[in-house]
Amino acid sequence: MNNHRVSAVGSAVGDRATAPVGIDALLEQVREDLDRVTPRQAYDEAGNGALLVDIRYAALRDRDGLIPGAVVVERNELEWRLDPQGSHRLPEAAHHDLRIVVICNEGYASSLAAVSLRQLGLHRATDLIGGFQAWRAAGLPVEKGTTERGTAER
Repeated sequence: MNNHRVSAVGSAVGDRATAPVGIDALLEQVREDLDRVTPRQAYDEAGNGALLVDIRYAALRDRDGLIPGAVVVERNELEWRLDPQGSHRLPEAAHHDLRIVVICNEGYASSLAAVSLRQLGLHRATDLIGGFQAWRAAGLPVEKGTTERGTAER
């Protein structure tokens, strides 16, 4: 009997497809390999050189604000902007050992995004438990939102 499993991005591994996996099961599976961080841990890691990456869409950033110093990268551009080997990478994405904390609105999409970055060799990528909403609820710094790409206004 052949053993088959679903990889972190949901594609079948083996010689034939397996049964579909729901999003809750997929999130549970991918999070097993992530060392997810709390808002306070993310804040401290940013102070020690980690790159905070905000993947929320513009309307949420405009409504709720931005994390100071976080780089804004829309989710659909994330892999192209952070791949150290990519021709469209951000200057901050200089090496595969970079600590990256991906931030979405509530901590769901960021888990899938972090796993995608790990598949590109960014082995220290993770995400923020609870996302931006948890950051704000923890009383950590938030600045006025902007739709501009790049870092938060200072």
